[in-house]
Amino acid sequence: MAGYSRADRSQARSDRSRSNSPGPAAYPGTIVWCDNSAMRFFNTSGPVVAAKHYCIPPLERLDLHGVLQLVGRERYFVLHAPRQTGKTSVLLALKDELNRSGGYRCVYINVEVGQAAGEDVGAATRSILNHTARRAQSTLNNDFVANIWPEALSRAGPYNALEEVLGRWAEADPRPLVLLIDEIDSLIGDTLLAVLRQLRAGYDQRPTGFPQSVVLCGVRDVRDYRIHSATEKALVTGGSAFNIKSESLRLGDFSRHDVETLLAQHTGETGQVFDPDAGEAIWTLTQGQPWLVNALAYQACFRSEDLEQDRPVTAGVIRDAAEELVLRRDTHLDQLADKLREERVRRVVEPVLSGETPAGGMPDDDVDYVRDLGLIARDGPIRIANPIYREIVPRQLVYGDQDFLSQETAWYVDLRSGRLRTDKLLAAFQTFFREHSEHWLERYQYREAGPQLLLQAFLQRIVNSGGRIEREYGLGRMRTDLLVVWPGAPTGPGTDSQRIVIECKVRHGSLEGTVAAGLKQTRAYMDRCAAEEGHLIVFDRSSRPWRDKVFRCEETEAGAMVTIWGM
Repeated sequence: MAGYSRADRSQARSDRSRSNSPGPAAYPGTIVWCDNSAMRFFNTSGPVVAAKHYCIPPLERLDLHGVLQLVGRERYFVLHAPRQTGKTSVLLALKDELNRSGGYRCVYINVEVGQAAGEDVGAATRSILNHTARRAQSTLNNDFVANIWPEALSRAGPYNALEEVLGRWAEADPRPLVLLIDEIDSLIGDTLLAVLRQLRAGYDQRPTGFPQSVVLCGVRDVRDYRIHSATEKALVTGGSAFNIKSESLRLGDFSRHDVETLLAQHTGETGQVFDPDAGEAIWTLTQGQPWLVNALAYQACFRSEDLEQDRPVTAGVIRDAAEELVLRRDTHLDQLADKLREERVRRVVEPVLSGETPAGGMPDDDVDYVRDLGLIARDGPIRIANPIYREIVPRQLVYGDQDFLSQETAWYVDLRSGRLRTDKLLAAFQTFFREHSEHWLERYQYREAGPQLLLQAFLQRIVNSGGRIEREYGLGRMRTDLLVVWPGAPTGPGTDSQRIVIECKVRHGSLEGTVAAGLKQTRAYMDRCAAEEGHLIVFDRSSRPWRDKVFRCEETEAGAMVTIWGM
């Protein structure tokens, strides 16, 4: 639709939707309306509903046979995974599966209703019991819990009422009771202890006098809980409060096949195809994280103003969608970024950003916690889980700082060629770093990674006007790799953009040794990224005078010129 504005294209899509959608005939004087309720879409909020959303059937994402065996063997177990990966969808599907079998009464409850009560065990218990009664009514059409819980709470008190209600409920019907408890880790302190201990107290009475099977679901495995009890003035571990757990199951991310299946559903229903490079881009950017996969596809297919539904989705559209997600900071990304403020997260993420392995290593509990949050990958070396999170993390840590940098993109763009003047840009940063770094770095919680973060804030301020920055870093790499992509100014034959490699290293030992290693790494990264322009920045964190730390020179490495900047 060349020659038409975004508004024109948006109006055309709206007109086409109205003309093709089901609904009442348009009579003079009536409002023409559009009903898109029959169209499925990529879901980014709440549990999936197959009639409304493209989805991977939830029960196909776990070992259903194994889960049913655990239930049949009267086991209490844990299902955990990072936020917005599909845990609730799995629990609801499991509830339906068990109730369809006719052999069980299964109810799903979400104890997050008790979160607002904090450590007020009485108020939290009242909310949880009332919620359980409502769920029993809607799921089983049974008023038993609704009829007994107020009296049980009054008589047994908040520290025993849940145990009594569950026991009497189990006894009221010969069919075994299965309870699926979601968001268990939203409870804190004595409230969480009260729930866990009451489940443990009734465990020996199952299946006739207590739920046959209980599934606890949350972000973390219950064994990893560190519960601060106000009444006991002590730290209680989840494993000691709930030592009846038999298994811990983790819900994984999508596989490549899952991603392809999800995208194929959209193509099958709308006719809009994904170029092979687009599908690969979604996988590469998300590594199968379910919310990210759905959010990228939804942004590209349903929110992109530049993409008509009869045109294929390209890798460029997916990259633009990823940038939009990062800038918009939707709830999922915002919640993830908020975790960066926690000290135990900093102890893991900061070395990853700086590339430096801590002298004393990392506490295993911290690593497990950050893995459970989904911030770092489950396998292999410790690294940020996917490229979108790699983008979010440094941006969040310097969020707002770039707005205080008195820099304008136009200062660093050649008016005739449109190329980014990287030499001029890095010279300006070198001056800025010398004059202001001490003041700026004091502001950062992540001080060990401060120089790399400050550079990225400076670059982001300039590149935001149309280009992008791709980042690579990881524990033990001893460097941070940055690729600046500036559109419309090709670096050489076969490229459609200017591609600039900026390698960051911290000086260790001799300057000559640090530079020699950095040159090889910079050249290798240039080759991998098809970049013809390379820069190596060496940060000297020592107390040496600035006149000894600041320099600029050029070296040739494997036939390519690399500019070295000392700071």
